[in-house]
This record gives sequence, structure tokens and C-alpha cells, in this order.
Amino acid sequence: MAIEKELLDQLLAGRDPNEVFAKDGLVDDLKKALSERILNAELDEHLDDEREAGGPANRRNGVSKKSVLTGTSKMTLSIPRDRAGTFDPKLVAKYQRRFPDFDEKIISMYARGMTVREIRGHLEELYGIDVSPDLISAVTDAVLEEVGEWQNRPLDAVYPLVFFDAIRVKIRDEGFVRNKAVYIALGILPDGTKEILGIWIEQTEGAKFWLRVMNELKNRGVADVLIAVVDGLKGFPEAINAVFPQAIVQTCIVHLIRHSLEFVAWKDRKTVMPALKAIYRAQDAEAGMKALEAFEAGYWGQRYPAIALSWRRNWEHVVPFFAFPESVRRIIYTTDDIDKRFVSSCAIFSRHGRPRGKERRERMKAPPRSPHGRSSFVASVRRFGPRGRQCRTISS
Repeated sequence: MAIEKELLDQLLAGRDPNEVFAKDGLVDDLKKALSERILNAELDEHLDDEREAGGPANRRNGVSKKSVLTGTSKMTLSIPRDRAGTFDPKLVAKYQRRFPDFDEKIISMYARGMTVREIRGHLEELYGIDVSPDLISAVTDAVLEEVGEWQNRPLDAVYPLVFFDAIRVKIRDEGFVRNKAVYIALGILPDGTKEILGIWIEQTEGAKFWLRVMNELKNRGVADVLIAVVDGLKGFPEAINAVFPQAIVQTCIVHLIRHSLEFVAWKDRKTVMPALKAIYRAQDAEAGMKALEAFEAGYWGQRYPAIALSWRRNWEHVVPFFAFPESVRRIIYTTDDIDKRFVSSCAIFSRHGRPRGKERRERMKAPPRSPHGRSSFVASVRRFGPRGRQCRTISS
């Protein structure tokens, strides 16, 4: 609903335009007036409901002053009261001293890696709000309960596609900023939406760690994974198949290419890449093996024999890639790009069926209650929503 021009002119009359958005300016006055109007309307509705229900006589009983923090300022509201003391406002509940958007601002800054004192300085500098470090810590600590619920929430029974990988992030830990690995399981639902199944922080990545992750997913309700896309970690496919025997494990082609290029001199990399492309761009597994043999017998294969050996070692988990059409290959060939567009998994498996795979997970430890575990969770919730589920459907 558009606000009438005459009303805006009336509000702005006699005011300095530079102070409209400033602290205690017109916007803050409007926020206070609207809040008090809503509270009075809530009390009117409460008294009407009691009257209709035939309860004892009740009426207004003045107001009480209450200071509350909003996302942009601190304001003092006149909270209406009733004589029976049964009125509990919804806008600003009893004992509530902060609007929800204030907590969200603090959590948002915390998720971006700001320290408690940096958040305090930011709020004071931008909004003139002076809050104690204890209050900021209390707001961020309140997330911990939600962290536990989110990490242990029930999952769907079947996921057509799950990506397992890690991202390196800088985390403040005991006064030092360190690079730590945050491990993510990203599932694709049958309707094509993305869902973060879990986030874990571990000092080192290994097959035993991923085995614990697989067991945790199963304990939370996952009965089957159709395709699992992983990096080239030794023992990772066995860890997956130990828990989900029919899962098809696909090695990340990009990881394999990156590993291959580690053997190649910098000046030769641009020339070697097209030769490798002939392998993973082959029409089927048989053509891919012929391309690998041709590479191995060729100039670059003779000069860098470790490349062909690397592909042969991982060939068992490269082969599933060739069973799918080009549109699907573009989805499953890498774990790197978490944000890339996904073709609807429902359409993929309804058209092409599910090729059968092989066979293979101890209970995962409770999620870490450390500050970096909390901030990593908050960052993911800000992006994907409280259930870790992206708030849109992804289509081709």
C-alpha cells in the first residue's frame, strides 16, 4: 500500500532532511510511534477477546516504560498494561529487551568472523548503540542450542545425489587466526533443491573421519544415497560403501585433473590439459580407456608417466561418470563448485534410471561447541535457511 504524498509532506514539514535518517530522527520517531500503536491495538484485541469469552471484568491500567534495542537504535516504549495482568504483548514480549532484528544483526556480524569487541564498536559507530560484550556473547551463545538441533535433525530417506568435500576457512582460535577445514555434505533432493546435510570441523581429513560421518547420516534417517561425489581421498569410497552398499561413488574429475597437473612442469600444463580432456570427454567408458591408453603411449604420457598411473588407480570410480549423458556429467564431475546450478535430480533419475553400484560406516561425535563451529553453522543458516535447505528449486 502506497503512503499518501500529503501524509509524507506533513511528516517532513519543518524537519531538517539531513536528520530524517539520523539517530532520534524521523525514522526512529516513526518506529517508536508504530510500535506503541501496535501494542495498544494488541491490548484492545486482548480485552475484546476476554469480554467475548465472558471472563472477569478487565480494563486498561496505564503504561510502563521499557527500553528496547532495535537493529538501528535504542528506544523507550510505553507498554500498555491491563488491570488483571493477563496481557502478554506479541511485538515485545514480557522480559524481552531486544527486537529480533537486533539479534540477527549481531549473529550476521559474528558469522562474518568479527570478534565480540569489533561487533560492539561497529554497533556504537554506526547506530550509537552501546552494548556490553556480555550481551553480544549471550546472543551468540543462544545459537548453540539451535546448532545442536540442526546438526542432529532427521534427514530424508533417499538422496539422489550427495557431494562430500571440504572448504578451507580462516578461523579465530584461542587468539590466533588459523586455516581450518570445514567439511560439508551437500545433498540434492528429488525436487532438485539443495540441502546441507551436515557441517563438521576436523583437524585432518581421513577415511575414518568420513566413516563416522556416513554412520551419523544413516543414524539420522538416510537409508540410501544413489550417487556420492567425492575427492580422491584413499579409503573414501570404501567408507561410503560400507554404510550405503548400493551407492555409486564418483571420483571428482577436477580433483583428478588437479592431481595430474602436480606432476607437470608449469610451462607444459596448457598443452597437457587438452590431452587429458580427451579422456573424460570420451563418449563412454570404453572410449575413455582407449583415450587413456593413447595418452599413456603418447609424448606426454611418456614424459609424465605418473599421470596415467594416477588415472588407472582411480579408474573404477571414474567409470560411473560415462554412464550418464552430458547434462548429468556437468553436475557430477566436480565437488568444488557448491554454488553451481544443478539440473533437477528428479528428472535425471526418472529418465535414466539408477545404475547399480557396489557396497559399505560408528556414531559421529557431538558437534563442536567451539566459536568457530558456531560461526560456520550460522554462516550456512544465513545462506541456506534454518533447515540447511536452499530456499528455491533448482532447475535446468
